Amino acid sequence: MSSGRSFEELVGEAETAPIDGWDFTWLEGRATEARPPWGYARSLVTRIEDSSSLLDVQTGGAEVLCEALGRARRRPMTISATDAWPPNVAIARRNLAPLDGGVFEVANDADLPFASASFDLVTARHPVVVRWDEIGRVLASGGTYFAQHVGPGSNRELTNFVMGPQAVSTARSGARAVSEASAAGLHLVDIQQASLRVAFGDIGAVVYFLRKVPWTVPAFSVAAYRDRLRALHDHIVSEGQFVSHSTRFLIELQKPER
Repeated sequence: MSSGRSFEELVGEAETAPIDGWDFTWLEGRATEARPPWGYARSLVTRIEDSSSLLDVQTGGAEVLCEALGRARRRPMTISATDAWPPNVAIARRNLAPLDGGVFEVANDADLPFASASFDLVTARHPVVVRWDEIGRVLASGGTYFAQHVGPGSNRELTNFVMGPQAVSTARSGARAVSEASAAGLHLVDIQQASLRVAFGDIGAVVYFLRKVPWTVPAFSVAAYRDRLRALHDHIVSEGQFVSHSTRFLIELQKPER
């Protein structure tokens, strides 16, 4: 994957690569991640087809949402999305414009700028923060929240190699999500969990990933972790890859009928 390229060359390339949106095609041929068994985008299609009003929170560049909308035989009359990062908002607006979707710039922990009971389907893929009170508020009676979340300790092997041993927080656990959603008045329909193999084939792929997925190593920069990155580069050269494991859970909740 690295073709014998130097540490400095690989890192320099990854430091300047654009990371806007939620598109990981830059990593093709350089890193792999197993897919969850449930197929989030595929499963989302059937929910979309049964929906009349859809909100996708923390949509990134709306890449996954557009994929599902493109597969759907029927689309909701109202399609809305939010994201906190202005470059993502611009990409999402461009991607959703042909589908008449509206995109709103909203901080991850802020109130949602929609009236109560506005949507019968709220979705998310890898939300950073979940305001369960707001999800419950904007869902209509009988509405559904359907999402794929990052689970606890995701890619902890990579985190620990770069930062040293770190405690695994339960903040992202499925059990905590169910508890907090229940407190907001949402009932669990289904939850599925998986641990997925991730393999990095060169240090450039690692640097790009850490820039794009910042919660793996908070406040990551090449300057701050250059020595550990060089050690990781040596490991990859010796072993051919660095293997980690991501964690994911699929969750479906419903707001009770009134």
